[in-house]
Amino acid sequence: MKIESLRRLRGPNVYLSRPAVVARVDLGELAGEETTDVTGFTERLLRAVPGLAEHHCAAGVPGGFVSRLRNGTYFGHVSEHVCIELSQLIGRDISFGRTVAADRPGVYDVIIECPVDESPESSVPGELLEAAIGLVLEVHSGSGPSARTLAERLSGLAELAEREATGPSTRSIIAAARLRGIPVERFDDLSLVRLGWGHRRRLAWAAMTDRTSAVGVDIAGDKHVTRRLLDEAGIPVAPGGVAATAGDAVRLLGELGAPVVVKPRHGRQGHLVALHLDTADAVERAWAAIGGEVVVERHLAGRDYRVLVVSGEVVAAAERVAAHVVGDGRATIAELVGRVNADPRRGAGHSRVLTRIVLDEAVEEVLRRTGHTPESVPEEGRVVRLRDAANLSTGGTSRDVTDQVHPDVTRLCRRVAALVGLDIAGIDLRLPDIAAPVPPTGEQATAGVIEVNAVPGLRMHLAPVHGRARDVGDAIVRAMFPGGSDGRIPAVAITGTNGKTTVTRLTAHLLSGSGMRVGMTSTDGVSIDGRIIQVADATGPRSAQMVLGDPQVEVAVLETARGGLLRRGLGYDWSDVGVITNITADHLGQDGLDSIEDLAHVKAVVAERVRDGGTLVLNADDPWVRSLAGRPRVRADRKRLIWFGLDAGNPVLGEHLARGGAAYVLHDGWLVQATGARRTPLMRLAEVPGAYGGAALHVAADTLAAIAAARALGARPENLADRLAEFDPSVENPGRGTLFRVGDVSVFVDYAHNPAALAATLRTLHRLWGAERCVAAVTLPGDRREDLLAASAQVLADGLTRVVLYEDEDRQGRPAGEVVALIEREMRARRPQLTAVRADGYRSAVAAALRLAGPGEVVLVIYEKWEPMRAHLAELGAVPGGGAPVLSGVTSLSSRAAGAVPHVTRELTGLPARG
Repeated sequence: MKIESLRRLRGPNVYLSRPAVVARVDLGELAGEETTDVTGFTERLLRAVPGLAEHHCAAGVPGGFVSRLRNGTYFGHVSEHVCIELSQLIGRDISFGRTVAADRPGVYDVIIECPVDESPESSVPGELLEAAIGLVLEVHSGSGPSARTLAERLSGLAELAEREATGPSTRSIIAAARLRGIPVERFDDLSLVRLGWGHRRRLAWAAMTDRTSAVGVDIAGDKHVTRRLLDEAGIPVAPGGVAATAGDAVRLLGELGAPVVVKPRHGRQGHLVALHLDTADAVERAWAAIGGEVVVERHLAGRDYRVLVVSGEVVAAAERVAAHVVGDGRATIAELVGRVNADPRRGAGHSRVLTRIVLDEAVEEVLRRTGHTPESVPEEGRVVRLRDAANLSTGGTSRDVTDQVHPDVTRLCRRVAALVGLDIAGIDLRLPDIAAPVPPTGEQATAGVIEVNAVPGLRMHLAPVHGRARDVGDAIVRAMFPGGSDGRIPAVAITGTNGKTTVTRLTAHLLSGSGMRVGMTSTDGVSIDGRIIQVADATGPRSAQMVLGDPQVEVAVLETARGGLLRRGLGYDWSDVGVITNITADHLGQDGLDSIEDLAHVKAVVAERVRDGGTLVLNADDPWVRSLAGRPRVRADRKRLIWFGLDAGNPVLGEHLARGGAAYVLHDGWLVQATGARRTPLMRLAEVPGAYGGAALHVAADTLAAIAAARALGARPENLADRLAEFDPSVENPGRGTLFRVGDVSVFVDYAHNPAALAATLRTLHRLWGAERCVAAVTLPGDRREDLLAASAQVLADGLTRVVLYEDEDRQGRPAGEVVALIEREMRARRPQLTAVRADGYRSAVAAALRLAGPGEVVLVIYEKWEPMRAHLAELGAVPGGGAPVLSGVTSLSSRAAGAVPHVTRELTGLPARG
């Protein structure tokens, strides 16, 4: 049994609304074998991992999984549950898993939930599943791992998860943002997070924001400059100076008087800080340990306090207590430290709310001063101090004193943060009592500010050892997003089988006319404010994140395709508007999709992730789209449902409007907004750009969907017609029904690649030219299932008598000529008298089709890639055809647009509607 591949679903997906990993697992020699085939397997597994007894599985109650084990289940399913339990045992809280058969016998997809803020690049899920598979194999072959072996494995996995996890400060900010509905995206495995979208997005890196002053950070990072700046402003600080040599440091000891503090000028987290120094030798040793510029200050008596200031307000205060142990009269200091470090709240570095105590030279020096060693046994109740500095990073603890802070201290700390120029500042004070006024400054200062910290740690406030925890992460988020803002911008997601790119481009065009800067993803790339910034198939989550993370964007329009959704999940958590254009047969046989019902299940994710109170725009003419409104996870009752369609008499529309609902329909040659009994004409169908006087009815459907989406986001109806009229399909929607002229022949270029799209395109050409005047140069993608290629070929045969066939440059792994041969065979079976020509590549195909076409006729060109085809047509001297085809002795455009020629209508009656 082994893992073949592992992919991360970074957002909501077809399995659940949270991130997950999908591992393809080959059961190998265990294929077809069940747990009941292995004597004693279940008992051995439960001895090794007792927590499995509580797993519900499909039964929905504890013990459900044990029942499955005893009744027989496959080992991929067993590995899934073991992985979940191991995750729980290392403190990684997940509960969802599913195992489904893949496309080959003995191969399964194991889907396991991931923590929502785990890095998308994390290695933990893969390591956990490897460990789970290893454990299952051991149990299968023998007794399984010993308790000690399993504990060692879990310890290693826990350390890995801890290294990759965010620290407490970042976690608190993320949690506070999510609680307020603010979108959060973590950058790799760093503590850098993006909060919000578009022009409302903010950045945070631990307790530092994108508004934190770089000057303020530099000032706080230089302890000498900080002390001088505050001193000159009348802030009480410890007298002191900077020393570049040991001699300078000893001189300052003499001037200031003992005891003194020696610390690095640019140090952090209490590293190498030496306190209570009262001899020249001690000062020299401290200087030598640092090995550079140091700050020497008079040691102020009193207690150590940290006050957190956020946007000019004191939000928390804590008394810090240096690392220490309390004797019991029996244990050594080293043993007492071991007991303290056993506290699960303690960890290495800053990953947990407390840090483990390390018995290093600094601790031994403190112990020597008090006559102790690590092997000393302190008497019962005796407090033994292990560090001079009270930093949490060296094992210290904290006590919350927020409610005790004297107003004088509050005013002082607010001034200090403002003087240094920090939006978030941790101010360290040495005071007799934080509840009392601050003693005045002067040469004999006995209290005051000892440091100012940029990017202060929040652990001491989030989880003090004593006193009330303070939600300082929320205070930071409230400062970043004042007034209750959720940091979101309007977002519309568009999916479907056909027309989604056109609807996306039209929606973006309409919204940009409202004065908003639009970020758009589509099949052809990413654009920001009308400018292409990336040329690619940009319909997946990475492209969506590119738009949502851009600080220029005020509204996002996201084409969302099946492939990206299945392979990586959605690139957002919720949208304001979801549009489903239609659902027809395409891409079946790929990514585990075997039927249109499977395809509808995938497209439904876009509908499910429309927020409560948002708008769902659905095609009333499409039965599969109609069915989505009734899905429990769609929860249409919590959304505003808007239908669009070409059939004004559709009973779904009638019932919806009778209830006072809204719809966008084609009625008496007009695009109409309907609300209840009210009808508002928006634009004549004959004037819709790209509809060719009304011949391209599928363009009318796309336009209605785009209008519905734009209106849902605030586009004004009185501006729609003018804005639509400004849409130039040849520029803003190239390659989708784009008309050219080459001499006296029209060339109609489209991206139709499935039966429904091809049928809609042929209907358009038949209405304009008649079936007898159409020639086609066609390619179909090799990654389509053979029955879909056959269905497309049959549609072509119903609509054409002359066709040139050529292959995509990327044959998707098929042998040369296979797709062309299949299409030709199916077309001839449907229409024996067909004239079919094979060509080598798109250049030869276009040339051959032009030779077959006569004056006034049209050549339909179905292409693989737009840019090479556009360049080739330019080489041929093709000029834009606009909205008027080249006609020669045939019925006028207006009469053909009004209705198809009778024999064409009969010929295409059985073709699927595009919707």
